Amino acid sequence: MTKEKSTFVYSVFWNCGLITVGTLIQAIALKSIAIPHNFVPGGLFGVGSLLYYRTGWLDPGLLYILLNLPMFILGYIYISRRFLWYSALAMVLISFFYQLIGFQIQIGNQLYAALVFGAFLGAGAGMVLRSLGSNGGLDVAAVILNQKFNIGVGKVYFTFNIVLFSLSLAALETDLVIASMIAVFVCSQAVDYVLSLFNQRKLTFIVSEKPQEIADKVMTHLKIGTTMLPAVGSYRKQEKTVLMVVINNIQLKRLEEIVFTVDNFALFIVENTFSVLGSTFSRRKIY
Repeated sequence: MTKEKSTFVYSVFWNCGLITVGTLIQAIALKSIAIPHNFVPGGLFGVGSLLYYRTGWLDPGLLYILLNLPMFILGYIYISRRFLWYSALAMVLISFFYQLIGFQIQIGNQLYAALVFGAFLGAGAGMVLRSLGSNGGLDVAAVILNQKFNIGVGKVYFTFNIVLFSLSLAALETDLVIASMIAVFVCSQAVDYVLSLFNQRKLTFIVSEKPQEIADKVMTHLKIGTTMLPAVGSYRKQEKTVLMVVINNIQLKRLEEIVFTVDNFALFIVENTFSVLGSTFSRRKIY
């Protein structure tokens, strides 16, 4: 990643833009699909929705703000002011957009609605999480637990939502709760997809009798570096050099062509990787 691109990605303009578009998409999903179908979203908005369905107090958007207050106090104490302000912006915007939206997306089938709702909500949440903030609510607790105790964010969401949907079963129809669970599952997949969309890389290992020639051509034609790893074959005990190359999807086919043009008997191994930090790749995310 160049210095100019890195600076732009960490700029206030970029982060506020991601948060604005992401919260708008989430608000549309919640107001125009979830509420008409009485779905229970995951996280604190799900708690607010459940309270609204059972009591009629305020509305899910305002309840979400109230439930967020203790979370932002924790975020201020344990994370950083920058994270807090970006997350506060996301919370305010999603509540504002929620109040502003007055239309419904007409989807009659409950299953179809759950799938569309989950995809929309996950896409919006993923965009916000690509910023230096969060969607507020459970995101704040998840980040704190991850930084302090190395507890995975997914585990926090899973545990919380299990409790939430268990309570929902006692208060709502079983079919509705199952549809909500489907929506939350689709949402989690959409979040992962959006987060990895621009970060996905391919980790390749190349075992060849001509490692230096391949490395030279890779650096010349693809303008990327390679790493030479010493290895020993287990059968003949012969020393070898394994090339390690981190590359994007677009360049992968060109790398494959270079390898087998130089050595038709090379071994070419490719693995997916979604977190490559440092050097010329993405900077480590600091909240």
